[in-house]
Amino acid sequence: MQRGPFLSAVLAPFLVALAGVAMLSLMDAFMKGAALAIGAFSAALLRAAIATVIAAPIWLVRRKTWPDRATLRLHLLRGVCSAFMGLTFFYALTKLPIAETIAFSFIAPLIALYLAAILLGETITRRAVVASLISFSGALVIVGARFGQDRMTDDALLGMGAILISTILYALNFIIIRQQSQRAGPAEVAAFHGGVSTLVLGVAAPWFFVAPPPDIQPNLLIAAVLTVGGAMTIAWAYARAQAQALLPVEYSGFAWAALFGFLFFGESVRLGTLVGVALILLGTWIAATKGHAPARAAGGAETSAS
Repeated sequence: MQRGPFLSAVLAPFLVALAGVAMLSLMDAFMKGAALAIGAFSAALLRAAIATVIAAPIWLVRRKTWPDRATLRLHLLRGVCSAFMGLTFFYALTKLPIAETIAFSFIAPLIALYLAAILLGETITRRAVVASLISFSGALVIVGARFGQDRMTDDALLGMGAILISTILYALNFIIIRQQSQRAGPAEVAAFHGGVSTLVLGVAAPWFFVAPPPDIQPNLLIAAVLTVGGAMTIAWAYARAQAQALLPVEYSGFAWAALFGFLFFGESVRLGTLVGVALILLGTWIAATKGHAPARAAGGAETSAS
């Protein structure tokens, strides 16, 4: 009799997280063009600033109180982490194809899976490990199908170094999101995410900022809107599901990258890519059907839903 509401409580976070990953993957496509035109630093700074302008009024209208010290600390931690995570990721996008850049970052959920056990005290179930390994094997199949087509250049090495740094920060970011989303609503998370990142990157603006030409400005605006939408949907999902259960959803980013690569740049999808995507989706399904709704921290439901 309770099957309908139960399934909704279990599957809704995964569907919302999937939508969030899709928005952020589309954002990457717009950001690559902007980063190539004005540099990764300027593109990252402008995206964060525009996203703050969009998200801050939404939060200010709805907010009831100012975040307490513990919540503010999480906002600051994630903002600083995200600033450098985004900067290194967008730099990697200027050196590597979008799909390969995202594929390299797929190791982050595996790192975060075990960080969740260490930092959040979550129990790592055998099902979650199996789901992540299946999804990661799918990422390896995709990388194997695409990697080695071009000669290894200095730019490619710089790109891989940048994405490695970004991936480590990405794994830490997962854990902060889980804690942050228990204490703050999606609008607050998005507002502070953009605001803190803007302040951190803005310190170096006098030396590195390049003003965008008119033809790049629409891309930055769209990227900022997608950033806010992705941040809010993922914050909502992470408030309602454990980090280890949602991590395999991140692997769907390559599927979105393949789609947007085809639509934007006419990139063909190879058999290896299809096999890898199938494995990614299988891992996501295994995690999404783990069989019970995750517990939330005391008071998390009220603050996250506000």
